[in-house]
This record gives sequence, C-alpha cells and structure tokens, in this order.
Amino acid sequence: MEKKSSRSKRALKIRSKIKKLDVNRLTIHRTSLHIYAQVLSSDGKSTLAAASTVQGEVKSAVKNTSNIEAAIEVGKSIAAKAIAAGVTEVAFDRSGFKYHGRVKALADAAREAGLKF
Repeated sequence: MEKKSSRSKRALKIRSKIKKLDVNRLTIHRTSLHIYAQVLSSDGKSTLAAASTVQGEVKSAVKNTSNIEAAIEVGKSIAAKAIAAGVTEVAFDRSGFKYHGRVKALADAAREAGLKF
C-alpha cells in the first residue's frame, strides 16, 4: 500500500500546482499492459482529445502495447489530436508516476509532435 499512497501524494501535489496555472492539461495513466493520455480543459470538466494503446490505430502500429515504442505512438497521436482540437500548450500531469521510461517517452514524443509544456 505504501507504493500507491506515495503515488497519490505525488499526484495531489502536481495537480494543485497545475490548477494554479489555469491551463489545459495532458494527463496520463499507466498500467502494466496499456498507457492512456487525455487532454482535459482547464476546468477539468471536458476531454478535448484522447489516445491510448487500446485504440485500433495505435494498437495496429505497434507490436506490443506495454513498451516504450507504444508510449511514443500514443504521444504522437495525442499531440496530433490536441492540435486538431486547437490546443497547442498544455501542462503535463503525470498522475504521480515517476518521470522515466514510458512516461518520459510519451512526453518527449508529444513535444516533438508539436505540443508545448
């Protein structure tokens, strides 16, 4: 339970800082099999864009849905969808997950595809 409570504490700290910025946020969730990304409005009430390894377009582009290559594809996809929705600048909400591995790969791919954060 210590691992989950530590992640929850990190998530609360991150979200409280992002709330003060009052910008759209790119939030991610990572499981052992998949990675999910959403661009939420600044008030948090609506989803502007979403991408994950569960979606057919991303799933067909990768061999395995639980590795860095899949996270890169999700990063590119979420950036393209966010830019199509008119969002170019976001705050990165990593939901308390440590910034390495798949989380870092998704963030770097989204930056390269045109999102600013």
